[in-house]
This record gives sequence, structure tokens and C-alpha cells, in this order.
Amino acid sequence: MASADSERRDTEESPAGEDEDTGAQVAPIVKLEEVVVTTGEENEDAVLDLKAKLYRFDKDGNQWKERGAGTVKFLKHKETGKVRLVMRQSKTLKICANHLVLPSMTVQEHAGNDKSCVWHATDFADGELKDELFCIRFPSIENCKSFMETFQEIAESQQKKEENKDASAAAGLLEKLSVEEKKGEDKAGETPSKTKEEDEAEKSDAEKKNDE
Repeated sequence: MASADSERRDTEESPAGEDEDTGAQVAPIVKLEEVVVTTGEENEDAVLDLKAKLYRFDKDGNQWKERGAGTVKFLKHKETGKVRLVMRQSKTLKICANHLVLPSMTVQEHAGNDKSCVWHATDFADGELKDELFCIRFPSIENCKSFMETFQEIAESQQKKEENKDASAAAGLLEKLSVEEKKGEDKAGETPSKTKEEDEAEKSDAEKKNDE
């Protein structure tokens, strides 16, 4: 009787069919194909990547409106060196900010909140250029400072790049002008060629002298 109880206990404790292999193969109902998702950021390197909440100032309502909470990045293009600010919402990945960081831009701390800062930008998040006043809030003061410092460094680096570009263009123009001036001087120093009429006149004078 004890052995019968033991066998029944073993049967109850071990799940039915746990180690059994029926050999049946279940084919998937829907076959999913791998889809390559592009974000448009493949040719860019992230300079900074932070969690934050973004607001835009509504001029009509004269108030701040939340744009989204997610990740804000500074993305530097591998070829052009231009940097843009991109922010996507965490769950939907919807873009809530997308604009270049230009030399003319400045960022400053939002009055009364050392975890927030504000700046103006011509944004393209909605598919068209719009002048926006943004405010971004971070979980910590350190992240806010890091964002502001990086923002200013990028703006200054873009300014230097523009200055170098202008200087190179000016140098190229001066070099072109100097080459053209040199060519002009060379032409001015050349002995002008005689015309057909002048050659004939000289021959006529020589013939007259011979006759005399």
C-alpha cells in the first residue's frame, strides 16, 4: 500500500508530458519577413544622448506646451561635420525636435529652474520649417549643464568652421586675382605684333631708299 501511495505521489508531482517528445512540428501561422528599419541617423555620430522632457512655447495660448518625453541627441554628420539636435518620444519614437545647431544660436538657463534651459530654433519636426522657442527639462542639474555646455561648444565650432570656409574662399579668390593680374602684366610686357599695313609700309620705304 505504501508503494502504491508513492507511485501516485510521483505521478502527481511530475507534470504530465514534460519530458515527452511527441515529434509533432507546428508551423507558424504567419511568416514574418525581416524588415530593415532606417532612422535617417546612419551617417551621423551621437555627440550627446540624454533623457529629457521637451516643451514648446505656444504663442497663441501664451503658455508652454509639452512636446514629448524621450531622448535628446546631438548628431554630427560624418561627411559635412554639421550637427543637428534630434529628440524622439520614448514609446512612439515620434520626432518632437529636429533642427541644425547654427553659430547664431544660444542656450540659457530657464528662469527659476536650474534643471531646464531654453533656446530659439528653426525646427523641422513637423515636416516644415517653424520658428520655435523650446524649453527642455532634465532629471538632474548635471545633465542640464552638460546639455548647455555641449550646445554652446557645437555652436562655436560651427562658427569657426564658417570662418575657415570664408577665409578659404577669400584666399582662393585672391589667388585667382593674383594669377589674372600676373597674366595681364605678362601680356603688357610683350612686344606688340606688327599689322599687315605696317609691314607693307616698311617694305615700301625700304624699296624707295634702294631706288635712290
